[in-house]
Amino acid sequence: YINYQRATSDWWYTVRQQIQPVELEDRPVYFVSSNVHAIPNLLSGFALREDDNILEFVERAGDPSLKAEYDYVRVREELNNKNNFLYYALRRYAIVPGVDERRLELEAQVGITRAPSLHGFDIEAQVIELNKLDPALMDPRLICCSPEEMARLRESDALIVNIDYPLGMAAYHVMAKISQYVTRLGGIYVIGKAATLNARIGDVLIANVVYDEHSQNSYMYGNCFNASDIIPYLTLNSVLDNQKVVTVRGTFLQNARYMDVFYREGYSIVEMEAGPYLSAVYEMVRAQRHPVDEIVNLYIAPFDIGFLHYASDTPMSKGRNLGAGRLSYAGAEPTYATAIATLRRIFNKELTRLRENRPAKPVEMLLGEDGER
Repeated sequence: YINYQRATSDWWYTVRQQIQPVELEDRPVYFVSSNVHAIPNLLSGFALREDDNILEFVERAGDPSLKAEYDYVRVREELNNKNNFLYYALRRYAIVPGVDERRLELEAQVGITRAPSLHGFDIEAQVIELNKLDPALMDPRLICCSPEEMARLRESDALIVNIDYPLGMAAYHVMAKISQYVTRLGGIYVIGKAATLNARIGDVLIANVVYDEHSQNSYMYGNCFNASDIIPYLTLNSVLDNQKVVTVRGTFLQNARYMDVFYREGYSIVEMEAGPYLSAVYEMVRAQRHPVDEIVNLYIAPFDIGFLHYASDTPMSKGRNLGAGRLSYAGAEPTYATAIATLRRIFNKELTRLRENRPAKPVEMLLGEDGER
């Protein structure tokens, strides 16, 4: 436990040094645990700006698997989103000299600061300043209101802290450390892969009950997401809500008999981070250490709590995961659907906060020409 704390402290100190002059203290923060590519891709618009170059690269790259994915998207164009394929292909396109430099330059212009891991945990962090984002560049699916309303983000002092999702107890220590420095938390949003016992590869899973094998607690909370937040951005997959999660100590420690016990109790999602994150949340809203072997109510949290899992494995069957066969691109749609829903949620919350904090107009602006109100 002490070594975990040391590693977390070293990691967080390095992050804070790399994001200077941006400071997190006393600024509204929306915490996201996801990956290091989806959110920057959606916000910077780099792949959309380079679309012709990316598609030309795919045609001449000589990569049969990538070309097969591109042909699949073109054949089913009415069922696929071109932007998702651009984001998927960008990972390969990044080997072209100069691409990474241009991408990082554009990200810096729109307020995205990357903090690669140097010490402690191998977790990259990104800090995003909302007042530097350019709605004209970002993915059109992120636009959640009128252009005039979106422009109000320029008035925001809020930040998004996005980290490459940790596993197991690392999630608890990372969240506990960040909570020491962030005093104005707007929400905690966790996106990640999970094994599913009742869904298909690529389906999005929404739960509001988590059983944590680390603490033996059953956490109940109000998930801020629902199926309607995700469905508009899925064409090949489905959304399953009202699910229940079991957070395990290791994904390779399970067998069919073990999982059947949970399945009979209604637990259909198997993953590694929700429980530790919620243990940290408990300590943020209660004046004590998280309990053990209890049913814990976290509906009292004064900020958003949102968990979105997408199915990457079906352990009750054989050989089915996002890396098997031609299923790689299948992971792009749920990845970006959940990231879009998360960013739209953040934008809506922040715009609501800005409206509520808007100072009243001076009295003279409320008077008519004849002096009457």
